[in-house]
Amino acid sequence: MSVSMLVQEARPIEIVSADGVVLGGHLWSRVRGVAAGTVIINPATGVLARYYHHYARFLAAHGFDVVTYDYRGIGASRPENLRNCKHRWREWGEKDFSAVLAWALSRPGSAPVSVVGHSVGGALPGLAGNAPAIHRLLSVGGQFGCWRHYAPSHRGRLFLKWHVAMPAVTALCGYFPGRRLGWLEDLPAGVAYEWAFRRPHLEDNYPEHERDTILRRFDAMTAPILAVTISDDEIATVQAIRVALDRYRGAQRRQVLLEPADLGQEEVGHFSLFHNRHATGFWLDTLLWLRDGVNPWPDKEVG
Repeated sequence: MSVSMLVQEARPIEIVSADGVVLGGHLWSRVRGVAAGTVIINPATGVLARYYHHYARFLAAHGFDVVTYDYRGIGASRPENLRNCKHRWREWGEKDFSAVLAWALSRPGSAPVSVVGHSVGGALPGLAGNAPAIHRLLSVGGQFGCWRHYAPSHRGRLFLKWHVAMPAVTALCGYFPGRRLGWLEDLPAGVAYEWAFRRPHLEDNYPEHERDTILRRFDAMTAPILAVTISDDEIATVQAIRVALDRYRGAQRRQVLLEPADLGQEEVGHFSLFHNRHATGFWLDTLLWLRDGVNPWPDKEVG
């Protein structure tokens, strides 16, 4: 019997954040008798947690307990009425991820607890007050979503889409109807505006009297970070990911730049690394980092 056949199906969970918001998610139990720790998967903006379920099942087959969850305002954590919902990116890190990390840490035998963060999910952990408890972070295209860092050849189109059209439609509807437009999932207005009007440096997006606190939280996270950049990713460019990594000043940071050909593909972009066609390639490589702390691509590191 193959290892994957031994994996138990996920069970639904609910995690309550410090301000009472109920987050919906799933717990994927590892193969019996194998213990590699716990992995929390942080989604990208506007992406449902279920998008990562194939990868979660894969990690569980290789010895990890895995937690997938939706941020407030998204998927299983969406309120009955999303219109005029003020949830922000900041709350996804400070409150949602923090609550999920605390829940994972409270489970007997859960340690060590590592994180796989996709897109903004790789940048959110530093906002959590309990981030020092993280064992390792695998950041896949992890960045803050500032238009200045998009690939130059795509910058104009992406600027019009996410930084002009998105806030305009949000103002009209009271939330961003991404699903109806075919642009990811629906988003709370607060998240849509925070993305649309993002400044290049993290701290500049918050009131001046709060900036030192934000930076100290990032400094307190000392978990080693491996940040994956894909050469044809027009959003998470080398520069975009570097800006995010620079805020984790207390951590050992490695950034790698992979070509689609390195993964046996003609194109990869911002989203496809979590498709199961990467199960026998990229996914297997990530085990080296999550389990052993070994960079699978040492010859691809960028300064």
